[in-house]
Parts: sequence; structure tokens; C-alpha cells
Amino acid sequence: MNASAIAEPAVVVEPSAERVVEESPPAVAIRAAFAPENQLELQVQRRLGSRIRDLRVIIRQDGVILKGHTATYHAKQLAQHAAMELGALPIVANDIEVY
Repeated sequence: MNASAIAEPAVVVEPSAERVVEESPPAVAIRAAFAPENQLELQVQRRLGSRIRDLRVIIRQDGVILKGHTATYHAKQLAQHAAMELGALPIVANDIEVY
């Protein structure tokens, strides 16, 4: 097996406890899958089906940014309204490109 193919554990520093915790790669992947932006992204994608390609939801302190590609302005608007309904933060930018 190739040495570069072996994933090393991620190191997470917990600020409240000020201690270092090592997590295995599967634990890191599971935690990333349940990150708020991934959850909102999945919910918006479920609601819109295949209308938005390459949907990305970026959550910042001041709000949400939507990115992706679609064939219609209607789908772009539907994505924005779904994110407003499902998310707790305001939409800062809707950067979904209409082609």
C-alpha cells in the first residue's frame, strides 16, 4: 500500500477544554457531512431536484452565499427562497449562474 494513501488522523483543538483531540479520517468525514452548510445544501437540493447543478452553500458570519449553475432564473429564485426558508441566516449573495 502506498504510504501517501494512508490518511493520518486530524488534530482538533477544543477551545473550551484547551486540549488536543485526534480524530480518525472517518470521524472527520462524518463531522464534515453534518456541517451546517452541508445540511442546508442537501435540503435545498432535495427541494429543487436537478434544477441547480453544482450547488454550493457557503455560510459566513453575516449570511449565506449560494453558488451553482441553472438553466432558468426561476430555478435561481426558487433556490434563494428555499435557502431563506430553511436557513437561519440572511442571503448575502445569490451567485447561481444562469446559462
